[in-house]
Amino acid sequence: MIEDKKIIEGCLKHDRIAQQWLFDKYSRQMLAWCMRYAGSREEAEDILQEALVRVYFNIDEYAGRGSFAGWLRRIVVNAAITHYHRNLKYRHQVNIDDYKVADSSFMDDDDCQFTSDELMGVLNELPPGFRMVFNLYAIEGYKHKEIAKQLNIDQGTSKSQYSRAKALIRTKLDKLAMEKRKPPTEKE
Repeated sequence: MIEDKKIIEGCLKHDRIAQQWLFDKYSRQMLAWCMRYAGSREEAEDILQEALVRVYFNIDEYAGRGSFAGWLRRIVVNAAITHYHRNLKYRHQVNIDDYKVADSSFMDDDDCQFTSDELMGVLNELPPGFRMVFNLYAIEGYKHKEIAKQLNIDQGTSKSQYSRAKALIRTKLDKLAMEKRKPPTEKE
C-alpha cells in the first residue's frame, strides 16, 4: 500500500494517479463514515463524492499534525453536515413527540447480539436530525454546544434530539431482539 506522504505529495501536484491511490486506500472507510449520516447508500455516495472533491481541492490545508485519516474523517463529517443543511428543506419534518419510548426493561443485553448491518439499519431508520445529532455526539465526540452551532439549532434541541435518538434506538433494538428471539414458525 502506498504511504500517505507519497499520496499527499502527489495530490498537492494534482496528480491523478495519486488521487486514485487516495481513493483506493481510503474510499471504503470514508464511505462507512458517510453511511452513518446518510439515509441510504446513494445518499452516502453523494456525501462521499462531495468529501473527495473537498479533499482533492483542499489537501494543502492538511498541516501534517495528527493522522491523515483523522483529517479525512473531519472532511467527511463536515460534508455530511453540509449535505444535511442543503437537503433539510426537502425532508419532511418529524414531530419528536410521535416517537414514544417503549419499556425496554425486558431486554437482557447479554442475551442478544446484533450484526453491524442490523445496527446500521436501526441508525438509518432514525429521523435525519436525530441521526445527525446522535452521530456527532456519540460517535464523533462533539459537545452539544458545538453541534448546536454546526447545525444552527439551540443547544437544548441538540440535547433533546440526542436523548430521544438514544431512546428510539433502544426501542428499535428491543423490538429487533424480540424478533430474533421468536421461535421459527413451522411451515404448513
